[in-house]
Amino acid sequence: MLRRHLSAAPLNKRDKGNMRLRNERQQDVRERCYTCFRPRSACFCAQIPDIDNRTEILILQHVKERFHAFNTARIVKAALRNSQLLVDQTPLLAQRKLPLCESTGVLYPGDEATLLNDLAPSQRPRQLVILDGTWHHAQTFMKQIPVLQTLPRFCLQPETPSTYRIRREPTESALSTLEATVAALRFLEPDTAGLDDLIAAFDTMIDTQLQHPRQSVRVRQRRESWRPAANVPGSILNDHDRLVVVYGEASFGGQQAGAADRQPVYWVAQRLATGDVFECPVQATDLNTDFLSHMELTADQFAGAGVAAFCEKWQAFTRPNDILVAYNESTLRLLSTIGLSPARGISLKSVNLTPQAKTLEDVLKAVCVTPSAVRCSGRPGKRLANAVALTEYLRQPGRAR
Repeated sequence: MLRRHLSAAPLNKRDKGNMRLRNERQQDVRERCYTCFRPRSACFCAQIPDIDNRTEILILQHVKERFHAFNTARIVKAALRNSQLLVDQTPLLAQRKLPLCESTGVLYPGDEATLLNDLAPSQRPRQLVILDGTWHHAQTFMKQIPVLQTLPRFCLQPETPSTYRIRREPTESALSTLEATVAALRFLEPDTAGLDDLIAAFDTMIDTQLQHPRQSVRVRQRRESWRPAANVPGSILNDHDRLVVVYGEASFGGQQAGAADRQPVYWVAQRLATGDVFECPVQATDLNTDFLSHMELTADQFAGAGVAAFCEKWQAFTRPNDILVAYNESTLRLLSTIGLSPARGISLKSVNLTPQAKTLEDVLKAVCVTPSAVRCSGRPGKRLANAVALTEYLRQPGRAR
């Protein structure tokens, strides 16, 4: 009696919706194309071009991505003649002997990565490893596959955000595997035909999916977990023309003596609106071998250093209404120790973006931001590039929530 009563009970709206989705999924499985892994009605294999690329592309794909309906690594493998796709769990990939050639690099952002478009033709790799999966998967690959840690790292500086509107990318600067591969090949072999056709096929796939009448129920929507407001200062968002990102090195002796006694020895800056850079030694203090090695500078770069000469050059570079942007507040205080009037400043470290991150490099990794091109010397130049990248990231729409 109980079984008959339950089976005869009318289905509510939620049960009907679940049953309809199950029927649709079963139908999709029966009618799916196993090349692009899209339903037969949405198959776009005929639009995938045949590309004769010279740089070998080796894609390492996490096994969880293998049958994802919107994974783009399969499209890349189908399009590029000179490509390989290896799929497995991270520990098993770590045990395999990967088919690497002598001139190989891995596409992975970070402090040690070189922009592909900065490479001379003689420096371009003959093989490029692409990591396919979530950002967490890519990080795990790099940590647990030893051979990847020995390869030179390269990165991209995309001119436009990803158009992959079906799956959420971690940042506006992140790209899908297909977009990243095409962008890399455009730098490495700009004369190769078919790359624009591959992007066109990719866009067709996206547009077709977004026009699907069941798009709202078929694409998995990820809810954002609550997080406190990032409290981005209004000046970063609204005073672009006035922002000057700065970084200063202080001597070892000054750091040991206490924060109040720190003296700047090297200063770099970049005006955000124009890209103009400033680089100048402040004073030649404690220029021992260890300190120069730490700053990645040479003694020759301190020739003619002096506080008076520095102050004159700095005042010529800056404007009365400039707003200085530095990661640490202590950097903003350095100029006042040599007699310059303190300018209005912003500390990026005060922005509530990733409370668990302790350093600027940790923050960039947490938000998946590629450092800007290094335009000044040594360690100061690298730290300035990181601060510029974070400032530009915070200026993107939606960061101030």
